[in-house]
Amino acid sequence: QVYLVESGGGLVQTGGSLRLSCTAPRGIFSLYDMGWYRQAQGKQRELVATITITNNTNYAESVKGRFTISRDSNKRMVFLQMDSLTSEDTGVYYCNARFHDFSYWGQGTQVTVSS
Repeated sequence: QVYLVESGGGLVQTGGSLRLSCTAPRGIFSLYDMGWYRQAQGKQRELVATITITNNTNYAESVKGRFTISRDSNKRMVFLQMDSLTSEDTGVYYCNARFHDFSYWGQGTQVTVSS
């Protein structure tokens, strides 16, 4: 069992910011590409951003310019800085670790953006 532990979700007003954090076990963090996905109520889970072990990043078009993904190897953590939030960003955010056919998920953290 691989445990990815997320934190940082909450309630924020439109235009506000939140920073999500995810901690991964040492053996996972050193090998796996990391990412954030989200799932809004009634919708499928979708990619938000990913970052490889070489710090190459990829973003969904809907968050480009507003969200920033980063990773700290010393702390074994991946972050998602979310700025200029809108109601469309509301959902459960999941941390993901991926290496070839192996993929692990965190338990999710709720982000709610109110108008």
